[in-house]
Amino acid sequence: MDTGQGVDIALVDSGVVPVDGLNTPGKVIYGPDLTPEAGTPTGNLDSYGHGTNMAGIIAGHDTAATAPYSGDTSHFAGMAPDAHIVSIKIADAQGHTDVSQAIAAIDWAVENGHKHGLNIRVPNLSFGTDGAQSYVLDPLAFAVEQAWRSGIVVVVAAGNAGDTSPRLNNPATDPYVIAVGSDNANGTAATADDAISSFSSSGDGTRNPDLVAPGEHVISLRVPGSYLDSQYPAARIGQRLFRGSGTSQAAAVVSGAAALLLSQRPDLTPDQVKALLTGTAQQVPTASAALQGNGLIDLTAAATAPTPKQATQHWRPSTGLGSLESARGSVHLSVNGKQLAGEVDVRGHAFDSAAVAAGTRNHTNWNGVSWSGVSWSGVSWSGVSWSGVSWSGVSWSADEWV
Repeated sequence: MDTGQGVDIALVDSGVVPVDGLNTPGKVIYGPDLTPEAGTPTGNLDSYGHGTNMAGIIAGHDTAATAPYSGDTSHFAGMAPDAHIVSIKIADAQGHTDVSQAIAAIDWAVENGHKHGLNIRVPNLSFGTDGAQSYVLDPLAFAVEQAWRSGIVVVVAAGNAGDTSPRLNNPATDPYVIAVGSDNANGTAATADDAISSFSSSGDGTRNPDLVAPGEHVISLRVPGSYLDSQYPAARIGQRLFRGSGTSQAAAVVSGAAALLLSQRPDLTPDQVKALLTGTAQQVPTASAALQGNGLIDLTAAATAPTPKQATQHWRPSTGLGSLESARGSVHLSVNGKQLAGEVDVRGHAFDSAAVAAGTRNHTNWNGVSWSGVSWSGVSWSGVSWSGVSWSGVSWSADEWV
């Protein structure tokens, strides 16, 4: 099986620290830092601990590890060990972020995905909100959909609301992208005893997760001294590993799987990648379609299946003309003690959804129209404090393991 070589994954998250397993030359490429930490000693790095953990799941690769990686049990390797991570940082040391930053990050990945030697084919987005605005209007859904249409396989976490509310997170509600729920393997390699994680968000019967992937007790890389490392010491495994559960972890598994398919068959379209993954997934016997979608990812089956000839999706497209505030749902950032709300982005600028949507379509937003890099400099964030988080990692504890 291919190893992800030649594929770049845009990680829209809290940054990445080049710890062992992510420190081979060229493994991590740093894109923009869209947080108050830009221009500081922690700029681009991961003081929160989430992004590095996701990067490890997707493409971790110990320097001493050798192919075939599946036979090397002495070293750490992620799903696509030879893929590269392009880190786009949108969350600070406490995981605080706003939906407008996620939109900007996705926009940057589309605009720069094939510049400067990059080959961004997959973005991984663990961020999500409970915004109930229709994807047809939602600005965040529009951003991920435009990325999809540009040839990028967008993988998003379904959310961690369980079956209490039959709705996926925004932007997992957009039917074009790959929405990933979490599978509980129950500690065995066999799938007969699998179940959907109790926290994994349910669909409404029309828009469900596209598939599920392992999302409980997933072991990846640790950032010593990071926020998560300090808050959840029970999740540490030795000196360099960290165990977590959530649809974040499941989405990272699928992002790595998508990179493997694209490494194997570079000409695959996003729709074909989605069709391969969903069409070969295995049903979880005890779970409803609203919870598992097409079932549990089967990468071996996907890698050996023929390329689908009829895979084009035909959903109603998003216009992006809706409300930024509605895209936030109940998730609000507090900037200098004041809640960020309304049609205002994280910089305090008025958010014109029509102008931003037009700029995204024309690939002009990073030419100074809407998301000028100067506006994201560390200077403009001087003295800012903020709070509010909506990452799809539900648990960072090893307590339930004997």
